[in-house]
Amino acid sequence: MILILGGTTEASALARLLAARPEIPALLSLAGRTRQPATPPIAHRIGGFGGIEGLTRFLAEHGVAAVVDATHPFADQISVHALAACRENGTPLLALRRPPWQAVAGDRWTEVADAAEAARALGSTPRRVFLTVGRLELDAFLDAPQHDYLVRTVDPPDRLPPRARLILARGPFAEDDERRLLVEARIEVVATKNSGGSATYGKIAAARALGLPVVLMRRPEAPEVPAVETAEAAMAWIEGVVGARRR
Repeated sequence: MILILGGTTEASALARLLAARPEIPALLSLAGRTRQPATPPIAHRIGGFGGIEGLTRFLAEHGVAAVVDATHPFADQISVHALAACRENGTPLLALRRPPWQAVAGDRWTEVADAAEAARALGSTPRRVFLTVGRLELDAFLDAPQHDYLVRTVDPPDRLPPRARLILARGPFAEDDERRLLVEARIEVVATKNSGGSATYGKIAAARALGLPVVLMRRPEAPEVPAVETAEAAMAWIEGVVGARRR
């Protein structure tokens, strides 16, 4: 069985490719942070594994032939656990990672290490902020209550900064729609993560077009494992693993 650690558009694309190959048993694992994920086209599970020890046991008990880590670039803990568990079991591991966004002419980025630094980078003067860092990172902005926030998340957060308006929406988001939103909300600065990919790049392009600054959280350091950028490349790797096992 092939285990895909998912939660990204790339993981969903790989699941669709595997759905067309029923001779390759596969399981998509979702962390469960999104309350109503789209139903995958292959067998799936929701929830954690119980740390490195639990994942190591899962790989052994289910005869996992290979693991594809297609988790979100900021879900760094599961990537560390996957590397440790695969090393323990001798299980082949591949990372399916979308490349980060790169600044181009016209971008006004301030890159920061984490949400706390992002909140500080907004400054002491009240500003109108478009905040899309995910619901789990919002607590850091409680320490910057002077700003007016337009917060967008997939699921409702447990709490918001005091001067915040919430939008619940799931991407992809087109650049024209993002530009309209920024103009109508009179946004002065965008605060977000460098997630990469095309689904949420619209806000970056819209900020550039409007001359707005962006406070951008850098990705955490990823484990050094073989990596590809597309579902098609990951599928080719899986086929190679399966073929080698059958010989």
